[in-house]
Amino acid sequence: MIQCEESEKPAPRDDEVLVKIRAAAVNPLERVVLGKPYLIRPLLGMFAPRDQKLGRDMAGEVESVGRKVTRFKPGDAVFGVCRGAFAEYACAPESKLALKPETVTFEQAASLPVAGLTALQGVRDSGQVRPGQKVLINGAAGGVGTFAVQIAKSFGAEVTGVCSTRNVEMVRSIGADHVIDYTQEDFTKLEHRYDLIFDCVGNHSLAALRQLLAPNARYIAVGAPAQGRWLGPLAHVLKTVVASWFVRQKLLVMLARIRSADLTTLGELIQAGKMTPVIDSRYRLSEAPQAIRHLMEGHARGKIIITIQ
Repeated sequence: MIQCEESEKPAPRDDEVLVKIRAAAVNPLERVVLGKPYLIRPLLGMFAPRDQKLGRDMAGEVESVGRKVTRFKPGDAVFGVCRGAFAEYACAPESKLALKPETVTFEQAASLPVAGLTALQGVRDSGQVRPGQKVLINGAAGGVGTFAVQIAKSFGAEVTGVCSTRNVEMVRSIGADHVIDYTQEDFTKLEHRYDLIFDCVGNHSLAALRQLLAPNARYIAVGAPAQGRWLGPLAHVLKTVVASWFVRQKLLVMLARIRSADLTTLGELIQAGKMTPVIDSRYRLSEAPQAIRHLMEGHARGKIIITIQ
């Protein structure tokens, strides 16, 4: 059961920043409170999570800093990653924060860290996207997908987004050159070829997806179905890793690395008008359980935000 509790204001360690949080974002990482998949329980806690603090993505104002912190001072507006972002105050390592651009709202900044870094590092680093390449993004309406569409376009790619009927116009509005409605058409049966498939869903077999890849193309798995009590999304991850040993194309699984420089890049993309976060809905801090439930239903459009007064 998820509930809000009163606690003392935390004190930052030498290399940490205490942030008065203004907004936080919900991520699939929050599903660990449900204890699934079972395989991860030895790492997180057999009967209950050892770390009961929820929330990672946040944006807010610096309240105080540890004695070794040099990049931030009280009053700075920042965004990044911490433990326990669903709170009024939380401590974050200096290395996992960046200054928030003035033109970016706290809600927009809070939506960026995990999903934005996954999209940026996946498209730019793992995907190595270049101008003119053809990129397909499966799950283009989700938190990672909406960022991936816009980042791939900013690199000059021709982008095809896959989403449901209700999201077709939204995905087109954020820059996709082509949009496939998966309720009307199975994109794996089309005769198109892509230089990169960026898969936020993992709902098709690797054999079907590989037929859409050019000979030296790349497939990047950043999401997978949460089905199965024991393995959950790890099943698709393991299949991708094993298949990569036997095929010519690059089949990769990636997790975002929290880098201050890349957070800054995301902020700059918004400032330059090349990216706009898509916000699905907003909840108050007391409504965090409802926000997590909404995410687990699997139909959020963009990011779910928790606002903190």
